[in-house]
Amino acid sequence: MAAVAEVATKPLLKKAWTAADPILEVRGLKTWFPITSGILQRTIAHVHAVDGVDLTIKQGETLGLVGESGCGKSTLGRSILRLVEPTEGEIIFKGENLLQLGRGQLRARRRDMAMIFQDPFASLDPRQTVGEIVGEPLDIHGLAENKKLRQERIQELLRVVGLNPSFGNRYPHEFSGGQRQRIGIARALAVDPSFIVCDEAISALDVSIQAQIINLLERLQDQFNLTYLFIAHDLSVVKHISDRIAVMYLGKVVEVAGANELYRKPKHPYTGSLLSAIPIPDPRIERGRERIILRGDVPSPVDPPSGCRFRTRCFKAQEKCAQDVPPLDTVHLGDHEAACFFPLD
Repeated sequence: MAAVAEVATKPLLKKAWTAADPILEVRGLKTWFPITSGILQRTIAHVHAVDGVDLTIKQGETLGLVGESGCGKSTLGRSILRLVEPTEGEIIFKGENLLQLGRGQLRARRRDMAMIFQDPFASLDPRQTVGEIVGEPLDIHGLAENKKLRQERIQELLRVVGLNPSFGNRYPHEFSGGQRQRIGIARALAVDPSFIVCDEAISALDVSIQAQIINLLERLQDQFNLTYLFIAHDLSVVKHISDRIAVMYLGKVVEVAGANELYRKPKHPYTGSLLSAIPIPDPRIERGRERIILRGDVPSPVDPPSGCRFRTRCFKAQEKCAQDVPPLDTVHLGDHEAACFFPLD
């Protein structure tokens, strides 16, 4: 009996993360921003920017995240990296809950995560040279033993993203938008991460440059075994680059499926309305296609509707939708999930 008691009191060992496990799991994540009033700045309400999101991202895949402006896409990406502090939930990265890490532990873990920002004009410090911008992560994490190795690493990173290594002495204003975004990508790669959040990384670029940056991201993913959370609002671009796609509406993920499956058979009415708005370059198909026109405006994230968030604009909404919150469940065989009581046929 003593031996049994001794075994029972041993602490459970934490399961080590392996490449076969998801690299990232988001569980019940909420990020609320307080609205204050008065001299004492008392909180009177909250903006429910991210409100109970569950996501899983596999090693080496690209998960596209789409939705209209203000739905919480960028806040979700920043919350995952703890650039914005979440209100509650879990962010499991390689088996470790990021929300339980102290400042020092989080700083060490951030070597494995990076972000590419939306605006290549605002995300680069105009007072720093390209070499200083790309080399700053190396300095913060102590990844260069001396100036010579630091310079070699900067030149290597510029070369990898398709820029001339001699550009290190120039300033951001001397470059075009596409070149600046390549500098931002080089900065993200400096710490040799395995997971990168691409926050609208191509939306501020010309269409021809967008294609170049997408091709670059795909090449880098193959070369360095990267995992992407690709946030965007252009559905055609997301389909091209993503393995799976998550659709977000008013702080919640309402549908997740493989890219081809989502475009072929959307299940959530909101996803169907988004896809019906994509123009098809064939007049015969375009004329015969049925459009799903949404009624009303997006509700306020300060006071979201009860039950299903989309019910106030949904053409299939019924009384049940106002009473209960639909779970993100599998709607048929495979990994196609939709948060809807009455999915599309």
